[in-house]
Amino acid sequence: MACPSFVRELLHSTKPKLFTLAIVEKNGRLLLGLKKTGFGSGYYNGFGGKVEPGETIAQAAHRELQEEAGITATSLQHRGVLTFAFDDQQLPWEVHVYRVPDYTGEPCESQEMAPVWMHPQELPYDKMWADDRWWYPVFLRGASFQGVFAFTNTTQLVWHNLQEVEEPGKLPATELLTI
Repeated sequence: MACPSFVRELLHSTKPKLFTLAIVEKNGRLLLGLKKTGFGSGYYNGFGGKVEPGETIAQAAHRELQEEAGITATSLQHRGVLTFAFDDQQLPWEVHVYRVPDYTGEPCESQEMAPVWMHPQELPYDKMWADDRWWYPVFLRGASFQGVFAFTNTTQLVWHNLQEVEEPGKLPATELLTI
């Protein structure tokens, strides 16, 4: 299937909103959160959100992890950049994915997320965003990646292109529309 026209229009006409996603991977397990409110409610996901004015992307990842799971990353490994285009949103989203191999504090539930430890082979893809089944295996192999994902009606994945890369963020998302 060809890239939907709304994806091309969004990526060529506007700057994306910046987001972060931090995934704790420790002792062979992943710490994900069950989203309790707002966008993505009912889905398991990493911890993250919007990059605020004056913040770097990494600073936003640290802040969101603290706010949503009550822990502080002692290191972040930038592993991916995912661009999302929604037919019912005015701006595309550029999500920077980080691996968190270690942290301080004890994971705790927040108003927004309920942390849950999971084994990678038991991820509940049917209760996660549709794109996750494509990039999580790459993440779990330790590779870096970039991808573009097109959604209709907010949650229906209709097209994607995912590539392993040496350094995430170096390839413009528009180049992934023709690969």
